[in-house]
Amino acid sequence: QVQLVESGGGSVQAGGSLRLSCSGSGRPFSDYAVAWFHQAPGKDREFVAGISYNGANTDYRGSVKGRFTITRDNSKSMVYLQMNSLKPEDTAVYYCAARYGVGGYLTGVPYDYGYWGQGTQVTVSS
Repeated sequence: QVQLVESGGGSVQAGGSLRLSCSGSGRPFSDYAVAWFHQAPGKDREFVAGISYNGANTDYRGSVKGRFTITRDNSKSMVYLQMNSLKPEDTAVYYCAARYGVGGYLTGVPYDYGYWGQGTQVTVSS
């Protein structure tokens, strides 16, 4: 098993930046693909970005392409989400999730991820 802890959320004005961090512990972090999801009040949890076990493959939802960047450092068991040019519609709780597997395939389906962090709030004001 792997345990995940997110950090880095907060409140910013539109156009600002935040960097979210996801720390993994337990099994080797390099055994897992990792993704970020977000969930706004009253809405479904949505895929934001994903990265394969070795960082070779990444994927993003359309609305964040060019603004968000997902990276990982397996030597530190960390995954990061750099969020630039933030918009009020980015406001949500952001979750880090892990899926066991060393292939390059990335999925945006929440049920495909077996391990989740507790979430961190991101609030963007206009």
